[in-house]
Amino acid sequence: MRTLLWRGSLAGALVCGIGLLPWLAHTDPALTVLKARAQDRDPDPEVLAAIRGQLRLDDGPLMLLGRWLGGLPRGDAGRSWISGAEVGPTVLQALGASLLLMAVASLVAGCTAAAVCAPTLYRGGRTRPGGTGSAVLAALPEFLTASVLATVVGVQLGWLPALGWYGPRYTLLPALALGLPAGAVLGRLLDDQLPGALAEPWVRAAAARGLPARAIARQAVRRCLPGLLPNTALFVVGMTGGAVAVEQIFDIPGLGRTTLQAALAQDLPVLQAGTLALVLLASLAAGAARLGVRLLIGPALRDGAVPALHRPAAPARRTTPLVLAAALMAVLAAGLPRDPLAVDTRARLQPPSREHPFGTDALGRDLLARIAHGALDTLSLALAISAGTLLAGLLLGLLPRLSGPLVDTVNAVPPVLAALLVSAVAGGGPATPALAVAAVAWAPLAAHTSALLRQERAALHLTATRALGAGRWYLLRHELLPAVVPPVTRHALLRLPGTALALASLGFLGLGAQPPSPEWGHLLAENQPYAERAPWTVLAPAAVLAVLGVLAVTAATLPRSRRRRRSLH
Repeated sequence: MRTLLWRGSLAGALVCGIGLLPWLAHTDPALTVLKARAQDRDPDPEVLAAIRGQLRLDDGPLMLLGRWLGGLPRGDAGRSWISGAEVGPTVLQALGASLLLMAVASLVAGCTAAAVCAPTLYRGGRTRPGGTGSAVLAALPEFLTASVLATVVGVQLGWLPALGWYGPRYTLLPALALGLPAGAVLGRLLDDQLPGALAEPWVRAAAARGLPARAIARQAVRRCLPGLLPNTALFVVGMTGGAVAVEQIFDIPGLGRTTLQAALAQDLPVLQAGTLALVLLASLAAGAARLGVRLLIGPALRDGAVPALHRPAAPARRTTPLVLAAALMAVLAAGLPRDPLAVDTRARLQPPSREHPFGTDALGRDLLARIAHGALDTLSLALAISAGTLLAGLLLGLLPRLSGPLVDTVNAVPPVLAALLVSAVAGGGPATPALAVAAVAWAPLAAHTSALLRQERAALHLTATRALGAGRWYLLRHELLPAVVPPVTRHALLRLPGTALALASLGFLGLGAQPPSPEWGHLLAENQPYAERAPWTVLAPAAVLAVLGVLAVTAATLPRSRRRRRSLH
């Protein structure tokens, strides 16, 4: 009951905060609605007064919010401030499109995760350096993948439709754009636990009895799923409400796009109804994940009989991350002395050459210089945010009753909407993207921490240590944290390229640094229209992002110290 009350309070606070968005941002909702209805119309005082009277804005935000909440039990979510249409059918139709896209994208993500884990299962858990392909997929931005698929597969080859939403065939390209990076991250998380599961005694016993390798692999995956299901639920909600860029590129009338348009136009009834639908979906996904965990290992959790999953020390070579780090440093050293803002219209869209190793953009600016200068701000801020979200995720993950409903609520907020809320409360400026990304980036880490902690608390060795007289703080410092922190840290490193891209992309939307800033998200977004005729303008920043992703993954799999290995043993 306390959890339900806490969850309901968080959802109510979020919806109420959205209802107060124009007044928190100190903007005139009548003016914003007028601009959304007719951008070229002058803000005449009489017209603004008529809009206020029509929407009853003079009653104040609390009365507007109360009337909207009062209509929900009757199934009345109000009418759109922009179009005048009923909000309920609009949001339900958008939710249906997003759910269909999410279902197909989840299938793609599952196949991608299976492909990532296949080598580990084939080798029987014998770990080797790897993960390059999955790191590249996880680092690629969704809107870049969507643009390439739409241009190449949809337009040039004509294999699949690249625009519109008229049937199942129209879901394939956007589902690939959403499912490939999500599946790469989930596959890496599962692949991180598989060596520990395949090193358990039951595997040797099953092999000795002649059990087929396929059956052992299936049971090993089942053994690792409880620690992965909470993050899978987060990805399901993220692919439903956070697929804004993909829905924009493929012209899909989904919930993410509808919510974004309502947020920019301050169409509060549509925005509140869309957010409420995402919160309910997040609660259902979290409940399904908890039910799945209970069905998989519920009795073992209750009886404290779950074997601890500890990843064996991988024979990772230190040369790979050193080479990748040297490559990034070489890009910085070669690009920093160059001017990232120098415009040369005679050298527009020039291919890579000795003078411009990465080519030039549509204004003739040197891409090497822009990538190097953008790395300073983007990477330093992304590292700081990743460290802060890792700490917050670990701390909140240790308190699952407090953080569980909070994770579900935060995950239901699309990043753009989070940026708008942060901008309304804290004001605009360079810190707005950082605060917005940090406000939502801790949730997957906290969910991962809680899932691993739940299993570790039910481990047999913890019961034995407690029986020997170990106290709560001793168990936390010497048993729980050493088992939870390494995999969650690797998870945070895997998300580092995505954090850098999300940070820069929000700046491009006007919620932070403005053009001609050479942030990486700006580079990808401003060069996206030229990807077909000048592919190097997009491939160069995408390649640097991919190198960053592989560097993060390989650095996370470096061998642990001897002291740490002895402690685990």
